Amino acid sequence: LLWQSFDYPTDTLLPHMKLGLNLKTGNNRVLTSWKNPYDPSSGYSSYKLEMTGLPEFFMWKNGGPLFRSGPWVGSRFSGIPEMQRWKYVNISYNFTENKEDVAYTYRVTIPNVYARLTMDFQGLLQLSTWNPTTSEWSLVWVLSVNDCNLYELCTSFSYCDMNRTPNCNCIKGFVPGNPQEGGSDYRLTECVRKTQLSCKGDGFFLLTKVKLPTTIGAIVDKRIGFKECKERCINDCNCTAFANMNSQDGGPDCVIWNSELTDIRSYADAGQDLYVRVAAVDL
Repeated sequence: LLWQSFDYPTDTLLPHMKLGLNLKTGNNRVLTSWKNPYDPSSGYSSYKLEMTGLPEFFMWKNGGPLFRSGPWVGSRFSGIPEMQRWKYVNISYNFTENKEDVAYTYRVTIPNVYARLTMDFQGLLQLSTWNPTTSEWSLVWVLSVNDCNLYELCTSFSYCDMNRTPNCNCIKGFVPGNPQEGGSDYRLTECVRKTQLSCKGDGFFLLTKVKLPTTIGAIVDKRIGFKECKERCINDCNCTAFANMNSQDGGPDCVIWNSELTDIRSYADAGQDLYVRVAAVDL
């Protein structure tokens, strides 16, 4: 096979097409916007699988990251909880990670229903279904890239919460390094540890219902569960956090961070548990 259009999706992903990396050929199937509504040459936005940590999709615009999907957590991407509602419009999806592919795909579960996932020229990622009555595409979902969904809107060791003012808040055990620098807007100042770690006497603060931090450089062990994951983190003086997220086969994945925690946001009714290492006195 020399070439097939499904390996080069341009701005549209149809059911059963794969979005992501073919490990045999090295081809990374990427969604790329048009330059404008009338010019189909490559535009300024793309949606691409990155493999620098756990597999995650990044939306890029003008060369910079705009949004991060978060890792796959068994039934959806950590940073796109609304995917779970797609079943109500007869769409199912899957993320495959094997020797041949690391890729996302979706399908329509009933016949005579048509769907498409597109990136428009403005960089909006949209899921639509065909309405035969109006002979038009009906918008089902659009990825929001505002507020807490913006990549690294808040500084390291903080999280974004749409239900709090300000939106950016330091994690428990951390305080604004220079509160006067940004006033009440913690997007403009770093969060630093209230008390330095002692390595042997530290504990963990549980952040619930969050999008897991950027996994660049994170350590993943798919063989161990929660207890072993916690022990490995506490015995590593460089460990800053750990999480147990469900892998594709339903088992636990241990993820350990040894660096700054970035791009975290909270959700009202979704998300994962993140155990952040802090000094015991700050618990």
